[in-house]
Formats: sequence, C-alpha cells, structure tokens
Amino acid sequence: MSSFDHPTLIQNIGKSMATLRKAQPEAMQGFGQLAKSAMNSGALSEKHKELMALAIGITQHCSGCIGFHVKALHRLQCTREEFEEMLAVCVYMGGGPALMYASEAIAAWDAFAPTSA
Repeated sequence: MSSFDHPTLIQNIGKSMATLRKAQPEAMQGFGQLAKSAMNSGALSEKHKELMALAIGITQHCSGCIGFHVKALHRLQCTREEFEEMLAVCVYMGGGPALMYASEAIAAWDAFAPTSA
C-alpha cells in the first residue's frame, strides 16, 4: 500500500502551483499550453496519451504525476485492464523501481475510483 494520499497530494500541488502561476505567469502559461497541445486527441487519443504520461511518471518516480494522470484516466474511462497492461510495460522497462511506483499507481487508481452508490 502506498504511503501517499494521492487526492490530497494533487490538491496540495495545485495550491503550490497557484503560487508559482502568480510568481511566473508567462512560464506557467507556456507550460499549460504545451500540456494542452500535447494531450489533445489526434492520431493518438487523449486516453492513450494519458497512459503514456502515467508510464513516464511511474518510471521517473513522480508521485504527483501518478496522482494527476490516474485521475485523468478515470475521467477518460480507462479500464482497469488497460491500466494494468500499461503497468506491466512500466515494470518491463523500469525494473524493480518501476514496480514500486506501479504499486503506488494501483493505490492511486483505487483512491480515485468512483464509488458505487
């Protein structure tokens, strides 16, 4: 089980980013535009791009990336099976350290999963 509370983690990162947006508005607007342009559906769907972004976040050991991209994958109706296949590729490409962050990503997946009423 991950020691991170991913919903709280991304909320806290969002607050810190607001401070940085005020201090460095042009740089942050540029980054935001880059993110928007890179993630728009084209030859690859937004969901596939989010899977790639999460894979990079896992293999680069970024807990914040895990939180943001897992949340986006839920919004894009990614299936658990698609998510788990991507995790297997992460472990293949990143070895043991990626396995530890893949475990964290599973905890984040569960934390962001919609609850049934």
